[in-house]
Amino acid sequence: MSGFKPSDAAFEGFRITRENPRAFGAWVGVSLLISVLGAIVTVLMPVEVRHGLETLRADETPDAAKLVDALIAVAPILVLGLAVQCIMAAAVYRLILRHDDTPFGYLRLGADELRLMALTLIYVVLIIGLLVGVTLGAAMIAGLAAIGGQTAAIFLGGVAELFSLGMVVFVLVRLSLAPVATFAERRLAVFESWSLTRGHFWRLFGAYALALACIAVVGFLALVVFTGIAGVVLLMTGRQLSDLAAIFSPDETSFRTYFNLGLIAYMIIGSVFSALYYAVIAAPGAVAYRHLHGPQPGRPLTAQTEAG
Repeated sequence: MSGFKPSDAAFEGFRITRENPRAFGAWVGVSLLISVLGAIVTVLMPVEVRHGLETLRADETPDAAKLVDALIAVAPILVLGLAVQCIMAAAVYRLILRHDDTPFGYLRLGADELRLMALTLIYVVLIIGLLVGVTLGAAMIAGLAAIGGQTAAIFLGGVAELFSLGMVVFVLVRLSLAPVATFAERRLAVFESWSLTRGHFWRLFGAYALALACIAVVGFLALVVFTGIAGVVLLMTGRQLSDLAAIFSPDETSFRTYFNLGLIAYMIIGSVFSALYYAVIAAPGAVAYRHLHGPQPGRPLTAQTEAG
């Protein structure tokens, strides 16, 4: 099949949200529901789970025993987050590739989503192995270079780190169509992406980079506008700008202190951005797969979307 334009793939997420407002509204609603659920969980979170999250967020790398304990403690939260990501990604794939609408914005929880969750877990293991391999390789090169002196060690160590980073990015891009293939073919397609993306690395990399850049700009602008409006409202009501901290870092001791008006407004805006983020990030892969793989049996190459 012919290639695809990186710009078309990068902007597909914006297009489908504009042309399918009902579906996008459902995605926003689910994102808001998850935000509220997350806030409730945060307030009611057991001490051991809170400590587990603190361990995972710490700057220092914990030892193996603490890491395992932390992962076990926060496992339900991680599973919920994984499920949400896969449900949202599958909704985007369903809209672009199948267009078999559901009463609630292409959102389901079924075999497609469970396969995406399983694939994600497989890829987490593979990526960890890849990172360990390239890290050890870079460390060995730096150690051998140290024989030639400090200058050689610094230079070759830097080159090895850049090469390792490039290798990781290359592998991630080459395997990036695995979730779409798994969804489209209704089976775990762990390595099919490698053959599909042969010769298309730079197009895919350009599409993903452009999509990330666009959604980052949108997120930054939304944060600036929200912060500005919230600051003006605080000043008009006789409060201090320092009270903005209560919006971004609310008091988690009770529901009354956590759910302030500023946080509720922030959650609503954040839900709109989250829904847009899922669409923009998931859509390029679906567009690329549709062009590189070709139409599914009995399905047209270009899925026609209807305004929601």
